[in-house]
This record gives sequence, structure tokens and C-alpha cells, in this order.
Amino acid sequence: MIMKTGKEYIESLRSRNIKVYVKGQLLKSEEVIDHPFIRGHVNSAAMTFELAHDPASEDLMTVTSHLTGKKINRFTHIHQSKEDLIKKVKMLRMISQKTGTCYQRCVGFDAINALYSTTFEMDQKLSTSYHQRMKKYVEYMQENDIMVAGAMTDPKGDRSLRPGQQADPDMFVHVVERNDQGIVVRGAKAHMTGMVNSHEMLIMPTMGMVAEDKDYAVSCAIPVDAPGVLHIFGRQTNDDRKCEGEIDQGNAQFGIVGGECLTVLENVFVPWEKVFMCGETDFAGMLVERFASYHRQNYGGCKGGVSDIVIGAAAVMADYSGYAKAAHIKDKINEMIHMAETLYACSIACSAEGKQTASGSYFVDPLLANVGKHNVTRLIYDIDRIAQDIGGGLTATLPSESDLRNPEIGKYVEKYFKGVASVPTEDRMRMARLLENMTGGTALIESMHGAGSPQAQKVMYSKLSNLEHKKRCAMAIAGIKPKGDEKAK
Repeated sequence: MIMKTGKEYIESLRSRNIKVYVKGQLLKSEEVIDHPFIRGHVNSAAMTFELAHDPASEDLMTVTSHLTGKKINRFTHIHQSKEDLIKKVKMLRMISQKTGTCYQRCVGFDAINALYSTTFEMDQKLSTSYHQRMKKYVEYMQENDIMVAGAMTDPKGDRSLRPGQQADPDMFVHVVERNDQGIVVRGAKAHMTGMVNSHEMLIMPTMGMVAEDKDYAVSCAIPVDAPGVLHIFGRQTNDDRKCEGEIDQGNAQFGIVGGECLTVLENVFVPWEKVFMCGETDFAGMLVERFASYHRQNYGGCKGGVSDIVIGAAAVMADYSGYAKAAHIKDKINEMIHMAETLYACSIACSAEGKQTASGSYFVDPLLANVGKHNVTRLIYDIDRIAQDIGGGLTATLPSESDLRNPEIGKYVEKYFKGVASVPTEDRMRMARLLENMTGGTALIESMHGAGSPQAQKVMYSKLSNLEHKKRCAMAIAGIKPKGDEKAK
């Protein structure tokens, strides 16, 4: 099969024997994707499949595989040009404009691209066979159009200690056994976006490693329902509203953010053909940095698209409330637009400046990718702050949908939360709830910490910015000859 439809993707999840806990309760495997906490995230991910069959989005959503020559979903593709990198960003913004939230498939997309080039260079230096395994795995992904969750972040335990120094070795995923058939891994991966509605996961190390961390330098593919794997679904702000109705959820169809979870690995066996790193500590840092740069490339696309919805919601709230023509409202909306386009510009720039790797695949400019993601950690807060300003206090204090529907008090909700006379009160409430949920709690924190916390980007762009070159340029213009320069004598 090539390129599932959204419906086929959803149905393919029902055959898994997956263990998912929600609020302390183990769900029945076949009912996981129908749980109110999870259903919206499934619908959002399904859009990445469905849009591949829409002629209007086909150019962004599909591509020809360089491995098989077949038409595939772009989320299973290895970037072959700068155009591929740019189309990825445009695709992400387009999908965000349709879902208003995370559609979760990017993490696995970035993982296969980071592993593709890293395994090639590992094989060149070490005479290993990881790259051939990786190519076969990518072909398998493409042929079956599966959703793969990228799994990098470990719980980490005591951050002052390296993986091998932890009091509990399970704070980082590690190899506990190697044999002729494969390896056995143990530990956990935290904040796993889209994990419970994926088919498989790609385990990666979470940081650069030293020789003593050999057992922790591991990358492999594991079915999400493999023996020894269980998932504990995370709480979100206002998530119990998903059990109560539609309006109060804000985005009832697609949810908010990506349905993250803690994934526990209790002595999970992985056959060698699905192992892509096992003890090669010298390449762990390369893999982490490449994955991080690919993933940070995304944020001007996906968060640019999500910001488009926030801007639109704020503008509609101004329309519904009767103050859309006020000069200060127009100015604030323009400021939001400027920030959203700034985010998008960084993602396009790091893609346009991408370069070919030794494997033949293309990699983004890591400096611009990190700067772009760091902008997200700041500007999203400013965009959302202005949106809340325009939306007004009712976005935080509205009565519930149940109150609106109540035969005794609904008339008061209808009467006193009316804005412009021609706009139904329910429409105003719906837009206010969308704004509330998109600019609060879980959504904001994900913008801060998704693809790495701000300090991680600071470390990267500090390392990549070539400060010494900037100093030499300034000295040359000022007429200062560097010390030790033979030409200065």
C-alpha cells in the first residue's frame, strides 16, 4: 500500500495491541483512539494522510521517493533538495491553518532524515551497516505509509550527572543486553508527541555521549505496541472539558497540541535490522544536532500556521464585539501578523540555505534553524498576549456550554454575552473558547519547550555564529591589526 487516506490511517490503529493509561486507567486497546482525550489528536494526524489525496495540496503533501521512484507522502521522504526543505515548511503552515494545532507527524519525519545522513557517515568511518538498514526502514515506512513517533527526550534524572552516572540507570534509555538476534533496551522517553496514535517509534539518544555512556548511545525502531512497552498519557489544561461537550474545548475536532505521553520501555527486544546505532558514542552528538536542527526548522511553519488561526480568532472577536475598526486594534493585529511572518521567514531562510550531506540528502542551515526556534519561544507569547488583549476578559470567565443549553439560565447567557446584535451569542462563545484554549497553558508551554528549551538554541547559535569572524571584521573596519598578524609587522 502507498499513501493511506485519513480513514485508512485511523482504522490501521485499531489492530494494535497497545497499552495506554489515562488518569490511572488502562484503556482497552481497540478503544484508545476513541477516548475523548485522544480522539482530537488522531483526527489532526489523519489530516496529514487525507491531504495527500487532495489535488489542491498534492504538490506540498506528496513527492517521488528517491529510493523506489514511487509517489509517497512527504512525511516519509528523505529531503533531496533545498526545494524539498522549503516545501516541508510550506506544507506545515498549510496543515496548521487547517487544524489549528499539532499534527504530530513531524518528529518521526525529522528523525528519519537525521538518521539517514548520520548512519551514512557512521558506515563510512566505522565500516558498519547501519545506513543500509536505515534505507530499508525508510522504504518500509514509505510502502506502508506508517506514522512514526520520534523519541529523543529522556527523563534525565539529575541534570548535573551524565547518563552513566545516574543513581537510577533507567533515567536514560540504554541497552541492557546484546545477542545474535538483537538488543534489549530499557528506560523511558518523555513528552512523546503523537506516540499513542503512531505505528512505531524511533528511539534516539538525547545528548552527546562520551565513551563511558556507550550503552546509552542507541537508536532503533520499535512498534508502539511491542511487548514491554506502555504509555502513560499526559494531562492538558482543561482536558476534562473533552468529556463535557464541544464549545468549551475550543478546538473539539483537532485538540490542542499533540497528545503527549510518557513511554516506558521495560526490557524491550529489538532485532538487529531495526537497530541504527548501538554504542557509537562519537556519532550521538551529530545525530542529536541534526535532528534538533530539522525539528527547529519546523516551528516557523507549524507555529506560523497556528498563529494565523490565533490572529484570525482575535480579529473575529473584535468583529463580534464591535471594536474591529478601532485604530489600536488594527495596530495590534498588524503587530501579530509581523511576528508570525518573522517566524515563517526564519524557517524558509534556514531551508533555502540548506546544503547537501555526504549521503546525498539535504540538511537545513543549523544556525538559522536554531535562531528561528528561539524566536518562537518569545514571539508566540507576544502574539498570544495581544490576542488575549483583543479577545477580552470573557475568554477566561465565560459560563459553560451546559449553562448556555440549560432551559432555566441559558437565556441569561444568551442575553448578557451578546456582542454585535447580528452575531449569535453561541458564535461569540465558540470563538472566545478557541482563543482561550489556543493561547493558554499547554499550548504556550509546548511553544517554549518543544524541539528543545531556549537554552539549547542559545548554545547552538552561540557555537555556530562565528563570533571571532565578527570581531575580525570590526577590527578591519576600525583599522586595527590583529595581534600576531605577520602582515602587521
